[in-house]
Amino acid sequence: MTHPNAVPPRTFPSPFRFKRHVMPGFSLTLGTSLLFVCLIILLPLSGLFWQMSQLGLADYWRIISSERTLAAFRVTISAAAFATFFNATFGLLLAYVLVRYKFPGKRLLDALVDLPFALPTAVAGIALVALYDKNGWMGTLLSAAGLKVAYTWWGIVLAMMFTSVPFGVRTVQPVLESLKPDAEEAARTLGARDWQVFRHVVFPQVWPSFITGASLAFARSLGEFGAVIFIAGNMPFKTEIASLLIMIRLEEYDYPAASAIAGTILLIALLVLVAANIAQSRTTRHLHEGRS
Repeated sequence: MTHPNAVPPRTFPSPFRFKRHVMPGFSLTLGTSLLFVCLIILLPLSGLFWQMSQLGLADYWRIISSERTLAAFRVTISAAAFATFFNATFGLLLAYVLVRYKFPGKRLLDALVDLPFALPTAVAGIALVALYDKNGWMGTLLSAAGLKVAYTWWGIVLAMMFTSVPFGVRTVQPVLESLKPDAEEAARTLGARDWQVFRHVVFPQVWPSFITGASLAFARSLGEFGAVIFIAGNMPFKTEIASLLIMIRLEEYDYPAASAIAGTILLIALLVLVAANIAQSRTTRHLHEGRS
């Protein structure tokens, strides 16, 4: 028998006992997700960085700082930035029209937004060449006005705009659909015009999604290949993009140089996405603080 005043022994929780979750299957879904990330994302990236590790810092800088590589970077980044600016602005306006207005052909227009995702990029490039070449339908009209798109920097911008336009629409559209019209009606009651309502009431709410769509469009444009090479002209120092230069280095069996160029493009895209996530989180936090 134990003494009635005896202190019961302390029991310590087992380090191998996991906390039960409300949702079952957490361990299985987490393991499956990590396996997918490792096989689809981390494994190819590890191969890329393994190739880059064969280069010393001096060799890496020699490849990246060469005139041809710098020219390809300038063409790619400038075209991607211009295409992103257009798609972010046009995508916001198109999403606003699709959400707030009813008109004939609305469902067809909404479906056409996703067409660049379904259409192979090589087919898109061939179609753009057929339209904007000097003998094409649009090319003939532009040539009469003294403008040339195909085989120029503007052709690269056009191809990047086509392939990345869904990001500017689909990231903003769900947010616009979830907005309640109370604040807009209150602003109109106070005498605000439509442009003022959009600028001071609607746009601050969709700004985080706007940033996300722009960063995704820019990252997609940086790595675009199929739709660009058919309409770019691929002239070194003029219309040669970084993706094509990577392919050329691979055909020359210069894998470290190809990895160095690809790794630089990847780093630029990653920095843009990280900066967009930081800006998005800060904006979202400010919005929640303003509502509270």
